[in-house]
Amino acid sequence: MTIPITRVRLAAGGMVLLLVGAAAGYGLSKLNSPATPAPPSTSAGRQVLYWYDPMVPSQRFDKPGKSPFMDMQLVPKYADEAGADAGVQIDPARIQSLGVRLAKAEPGRLPSEITAPGVIDFNGRDLVVVQARAAGFVQRVHAHAPGDIIAAGAPLADVLVPEWGGAQTEFLAVRRTGDAALIAAARQRLALLGMPAGLIASVERSGRPQTVVRITTPGGGVIRTLSVRNGMTVSQGQTLAEISGLGSVWLNVSVPEAMAGQVRPGQAVTVTLTAFPGEQFAGRVSAILPEAAAESRTLTARVELLNRGGRLRPGMYGQATFAGAASPALLVPSEAVIRTGRRTLVMLAQPEGRFRPAEVQVGREAGDQTEILAGLQAGEQVVASGQFLLDSEASLAGVQARPIPSTSPAAARPTAYETTGRIERLQGRSITLSHQPVPALQWPAMTMSFTLANPTLAEGLKTGDQVRFAFDQAGGVPTVRRIAKLDTPR
Repeated sequence: MTIPITRVRLAAGGMVLLLVGAAAGYGLSKLNSPATPAPPSTSAGRQVLYWYDPMVPSQRFDKPGKSPFMDMQLVPKYADEAGADAGVQIDPARIQSLGVRLAKAEPGRLPSEITAPGVIDFNGRDLVVVQARAAGFVQRVHAHAPGDIIAAGAPLADVLVPEWGGAQTEFLAVRRTGDAALIAAARQRLALLGMPAGLIASVERSGRPQTVVRITTPGGGVIRTLSVRNGMTVSQGQTLAEISGLGSVWLNVSVPEAMAGQVRPGQAVTVTLTAFPGEQFAGRVSAILPEAAAESRTLTARVELLNRGGRLRPGMYGQATFAGAASPALLVPSEAVIRTGRRTLVMLAQPEGRFRPAEVQVGREAGDQTEILAGLQAGEQVVASGQFLLDSEASLAGVQARPIPSTSPAAARPTAYETTGRIERLQGRSITLSHQPVPALQWPAMTMSFTLANPTLAEGLKTGDQVRFAFDQAGGVPTVRRIAKLDTPR
């Protein structure tokens, strides 16, 4: 079959057009396809690893722009910031917008006053128990009830004691004989039966037996319990009433465990009560109870207060301030301290807008300031606001915290002083010593309390022992570092 030349030419032209169109389509597809990823850009010669939002530092972006989380621009993370000891760097122009506020570690004087809450309770040492001295029958109960305040010598009940009637009759019969020895023996028998001296004297004066005895209170106060009723039978030694005195009361103060070492028996305390605003009551620590409360991690300090006029009522709430002299210390704002549980950190401000965590050892805290025992030097700047954001970024960047510098024992410890003395009291980590003069401190011979650096130092020692000891004044608190018993001459 013969194909016309015209049709062959048309087919060839179509193939050319098809090839041209395919080539054009390939070119357009190359123009519209995504570009091959470029390496991270650089800024002023510094290689950018990624961009991030300082408020969400865990989220990373491969290009700059606006944060999807906050109304702010993303911040670049540079390659030269990745060193473990370089810290994190923030553009100085952005420090204020991030709320970063700096403060200096400065020497100062930290008040050693402690304020803690407490509740008034009865004085447990001022408790009177009224008991029946002999078996009998209650004939009358005077109008009293638990909670009543009564005076000393107030009547509680009239009790018939049959046993005493026979003994009194025998005593009166012997008395009529005029034999002094027999009379004295009979009187002694009445006393051994439990008769009060006043009742025996009354029988002698009247010459008649008195079998109904009025029981009175030996001391005044509040009736805590009253277990005597009309018509009941009482046995010898049975408790009829318990009376708590109100001449003095206890304020049981809950002292935080971390501050318990600053409280000691005999320490002066100023108390304010919600019931009497504007008034202050003076007292002293009479005891520190040996057991800590597991729920609140507090120790109970017992403060004894005089109760003039009976104004202080058990159950009242108060605040106790334990007196103490201010001592020198290196201080930072308490808000700058980051407690992780395993260690304590601050964010240290370095030149060129860099920040690095630094491990510190903290001491006492008063008001809004915290004592730094180690890890900082005076004049160094720490972050007082915004430190948690910086600490999070430092953790993500793998920045290591600056450790507490190691120091030689001579540099780490204050000057030690040595003298001899006699142990007057030992209680836990507190030791009271009557010591000889300490010329280096211009101290005369006196009796004072020290803190034991370790409770085991007092093992084998007791009150009255003559000892030689060495102490320093770390943190302003006299602390015994070494102590040994002196051999007493035979």
